[in-house]
Amino acid sequence: MRIFRMLALSAILAMSAVFSAYAQELVAIGEPNWTSGRAMAGLIKVVIEDKLGGKAELVPGTNAVIFKGMDRGKGEIDVHPDVWMPNQENFTREYVDTANTVALSEGSYVGFSAFCALKDFAEKHNIKTVFDLATPEIAKLMDRDGDGMGDIWVGAPGWASTKINSVKVRDYGITNFFKPIIAEEEVATASISTAQNKNEGYAFYCYAPHYNWFVFDMVRLEEPEHDPAKYDMKQPAEDPKWFENSKVTTGDKPKTIHVGYSRSLEKRAPSVAAFLAKIDVDTDTVNNFSYEIGVKKRSNVDVAREWVAANSDRVDGWLGLN
Repeated sequence: MRIFRMLALSAILAMSAVFSAYAQELVAIGEPNWTSGRAMAGLIKVVIEDKLGGKAELVPGTNAVIFKGMDRGKGEIDVHPDVWMPNQENFTREYVDTANTVALSEGSYVGFSAFCALKDFAEKHNIKTVFDLATPEIAKLMDRDGDGMGDIWVGAPGWASTKINSVKVRDYGITNFFKPIIAEEEVATASISTAQNKNEGYAFYCYAPHYNWFVFDMVRLEEPEHDPAKYDMKQPAEDPKWFENSKVTTGDKPKTIHVGYSRSLEKRAPSVAAFLAKIDVDTDTVNNFSYEIGVKKRSNVDVAREWVAANSDRVDGWLGLN
């Protein structure tokens, strides 16, 4: 009996040591430069630390950097919190489908991407579609720097959507009269705010979930309904001449947004990998997170910690506890 108890105690201690090792594995969560990505990164960090007793850090990075880190599986970056599909399909084809080094969460939330304009200006000048921008008269009204061209923000550096939008504005004929602006989102948001305060015109890439819908009176411009036959988009990893060889004359498909994670976590921190496979948020939750972070300027970790405390049953479902 004594031998049995000793063996049982040894087994318990061994299991405890294994769990402790997993709990102390530092999980590096990529933090993209858009608000919903920051929101999801904060949520994942809080669940790992507060619910699983693990350790997690946030690591800023572009899509390419985050996916490469997950692919390496060395712990530099383990998680992409906000994988927009099909925008990032070139990365998922390489690392999820082919290399099998990255996995996507089973759950997802829904979003969309489009072009927008401020509502009052759009109504005053009868701008309803993207094609209504492609005139010298409208371009002159949206010339913010006096160079004779209108200005349209197409996205931030490093975004797959920025490349898509660069092709779109060319193929919609908008760049005949407009100059595409690539700048960080904070810069674009400041420009939207200035234009609204001065009753000026401004056109810009927009998407949801996003806090801008709470802040600005803006309208989504109509685009042709998505048609795969008219949506031939290459990314730089696929084709060095991606811009010349792409042609997009139709709107995007609705987006599904997943969490991506390195399959190396399945061995290094299996409880974390199991959680990431099951995480499943909804669009309204992410929209509210984005508002708290982007408008109220709250910490993404503080917002997430508050939400997790109020939604413990839901989080426990992701962890297989109910």
